Amino acid sequence: MSKSFKQIDEVHVSNSLGEGVQWRAHDQSFWWTDILENKLYRYEWPGGKLSVFGVPEPLGSFAFTDDPDVIIAAFAPGFAFFNWQTGDIKWLHKPDFLPGEDRFNDGRADRQGRFWSGTMMENYTQSKPPTGRLFCLDIDHGLSVHEKDVAVSNGIGWSPGGDTLYYADSLKGNIYRYDVDTESGAISNKSLFVRVPRGGGPDGAAVDAQGNIWSAQWAARKILAFNPKGDIIADIPVPTSQPTCVAFGGPDLNLMIVTSARDGLPRERLENEPSAGNVFIFHTDTTGLPEETYKGRVPNLPT
Repeated sequence: MSKSFKQIDEVHVSNSLGEGVQWRAHDQSFWWTDILENKLYRYEWPGGKLSVFGVPEPLGSFAFTDDPDVIIAAFAPGFAFFNWQTGDIKWLHKPDFLPGEDRFNDGRADRQGRFWSGTMMENYTQSKPPTGRLFCLDIDHGLSVHEKDVAVSNGIGWSPGGDTLYYADSLKGNIYRYDVDTESGAISNKSLFVRVPRGGGPDGAAVDAQGNIWSAQWAARKILAFNPKGDIIADIPVPTSQPTCVAFGGPDLNLMIVTSARDGLPRERLENEPSAGNVFIFHTDTTGLPEETYKGRVPNLPT
């Protein structure tokens, strides 16, 4: 596999915790969230017009819907439809965990149009058992739990056919693989896909058209790509130590965009990392997959 990657843009946004990036073909733009600053970003491509929208809660992840103005959002306390144009919101579910203890983090729509998002422990210690869970919002708006005992949910992605789920627990350094019943959404046969090299933690991820998994490596200043057997096939350096999420986009799906974070870096590190929290776009010889949308009915907002 060729590994041609060339950085062609840097979006100077200084995000505290940029995450959840994805491409929307509808308006030829990249979208992502700054979780800690309650902001949603849109970056039009080409052209480079940047727009910023306020959100009412920390936004861990989201998926687009059939209404171009409405996303399905995994806010810190739960799932809601949100109109980014008007600010109107319709809550669907707030699971039974305490704000400040757990919050929603990474998420993505699967190949059948369900929306998945996992929670993370905000104040994890080794003395506390992990309480994070992996949730699925079905197209009928029903909510189910598919995994428990997770410290930091991350890196949710599916094989091109949708019959394999990849899911990371960042603090454990593990990416897991599950079989998926595409009709029901049930997952089974959990196995360890890879344990990432020491020095990094698996963060947000994307699967390309060949079924390879591209994983942002928190604290390691790189993106790693694994083939479906778990072999490392690419090691892409990025300009800052805390890359958080990766997606493919652009008209030909051959651009890779990477978000990053400033959160947790001491002042001296920030002085030496002027790109911390920025967003980077690379031209690649790899083709990604179109981003799926949530297929559930979108209610009229406001309600």
